[in-house]
Amino acid sequence: MLVSIILATYNEAENIGEVIRRILEHLPDPLEIVVVDDNSPDRTWEVAQDLGDPRVKVVRRVGIRGLASAMLQGVMETRGELVGWIDADMADEVSILPALIAKTRECDVVVASRFVEGGADERAALRAWASRGVNGLAGLVLGGGVKDYDSNVAVVRRTVFDRVQFNPRGYGEYFIEFLYRCHRKGLRICEVPYRLTRRAMGTSKSAPNLWRFFLQGLGYLSRIVSIRLRRLE
Repeated sequence: MLVSIILATYNEAENIGEVIRRILEHLPDPLEIVVVDDNSPDRTWEVAQDLGDPRVKVVRRVGIRGLASAMLQGVMETRGELVGWIDADMADEVSILPALIAKTRECDVVVASRFVEGGADERAALRAWASRGVNGLAGLVLGGGVKDYDSNVAVVRRTVFDRVQFNPRGYGEYFIEFLYRCHRKGLRICEVPYRLTRRAMGTSKSAPNLWRFFLQGLGYLSRIVSIRLRRLE
């Protein structure tokens, strides 16, 4: 069974080679890795291409930027019966992917979760507590029993995309809306515990400074309220 892993990237030249190496190490063939890069100034796309591995497909987007739209394009570029994704700076967390894949025997959508028993968020305290706050609000407003609504690490059955698509707007909020839509469609969502560590190299896209961090948080909160008010199907 072919497994496809999406890596949406922007300025991840320091990380992309290692995360791809770890994925190839942890997952057996048949496997494809689809790198969707927003024409990174540090030439992330070129680093991925230069690996020369036929299992790695690189999509270089010019004049388009955004995590959510990159994820949607990644889905359209994949061929696997199972489709997963993980951030390009999460080489240490790649080891969770086999457990997520195994859990798809029971579930339609499998989320790597920091907030179920056995999981942890080991980043700086401000970021960890902010994520807890966002997920607490999402759980309260959206329901569904999901503990880690903004995980952004998951593996799903391809058939899920016949019923639910990514909204190509925003940053990590796309994942909150995706899980809520899956819940509303009656798809079974399961969570597998994992430990999120600090970024080893590069700069965070979501919180390069306190002002961006604050604005990003407001974006998440407004999206959660908007999702509930719209009662998405």
